[in-house]
Amino acid sequence: MIKIGIIGCGFMGDMHAACYKALGVPVTAVADPRADFAKKVADKSGARIYESGEALIEQADVTAVDICLPTDRHASHAVAAMRKGLDVFVEKPICIREEEMELILKTERETGRKLQVGQVIRFWTEYVWLKEAADSGRFGRVLCGEFRRLSALPTWASEGWLHRPERSGGLAVDMHVHDVDFVRYLLGEPDTVTARAYRDSSGLIQQIYELYGYGNDVSICIEAGWDYPPSFPFDAGFRVKLEKAAVVLNAGVLTVYPQQGEAYHPELPAEYQGDNDVGGNISSLGGYYNELKYFVEGLRGEHPLEIATAQEAIRSVRLVKKGIEAAGGLILK
Repeated sequence: MIKIGIIGCGFMGDMHAACYKALGVPVTAVADPRADFAKKVADKSGARIYESGEALIEQADVTAVDICLPTDRHASHAVAAMRKGLDVFVEKPICIREEEMELILKTERETGRKLQVGQVIRFWTEYVWLKEAADSGRFGRVLCGEFRRLSALPTWASEGWLHRPERSGGLAVDMHVHDVDFVRYLLGEPDTVTARAYRDSSGLIQQIYELYGYGNDVSICIEAGWDYPPSFPFDAGFRVKLEKAAVVLNAGVLTVYPQQGEAYHPELPAEYQGDNDVGGNISSLGGYYNELKYFVEGLRGEHPLEIATAQEAIRSVRLVKKGIEAAGGLILK
């Protein structure tokens, strides 16, 4: 029987708890030093509360852990859990530093435990549709495109950890990695990377533009920014031109503009609309439900966990860091 321990009970931990409840998977333990946050998540399932992730890993009656901590704490908890014999779901980005990346991969090999990373865009319905359409070749090959992810300044992070690059990697590593990872998933590693960035007065990147080149004739532009005014609405989407169609995701609406015929909206699988009192930039459990359903099915042996692996997540972080370097310098090595 799968029994989940959630480590970190902020927005994402709360969201994941709602997903496991919808999936009928018991969350038997939670950990967070903030008692009110831990209680809110524990109350969804009657889970036992631990003051630290380390204590949960050592003592709790769980078979897998879901790590929703600040990025600089991902590696230590994932490694400890795998060494304890537990399977792991860890939020994106998997980690920042090279030594952490190598340690996670080494521990995964040595323990044989299952590990999935929360690169959720690979499971978001509209992006899943685009990936399938491109892979099938029914619209020909991808010629060019743009992906964007923009938001007001995120001020909700505990102790402001998102804005401390040594803890989060900043905008480029924490937020931009979503679209960098998906473009890698869609087209593979780019042949060339160029980038420009806007930095605030302290030198931190708050907006980044990257241009990926594939061969002599395919270019993809990726934009991310998170210092817009508080009233600015979250905006994520894409515009991709293929040989026989253009595909656009704008304001949550997916539209196909074929080379011949009228534009249309593809029929997509319905997103899971279970209870969600978490808030954030979504109105349903959406891709979070999809990725955790895939994780749970993988733990049950229904399929290999091969879509969002540690190796894939690490390659995406390395590509983000390459873009930061192209834009004027790495934050961390």
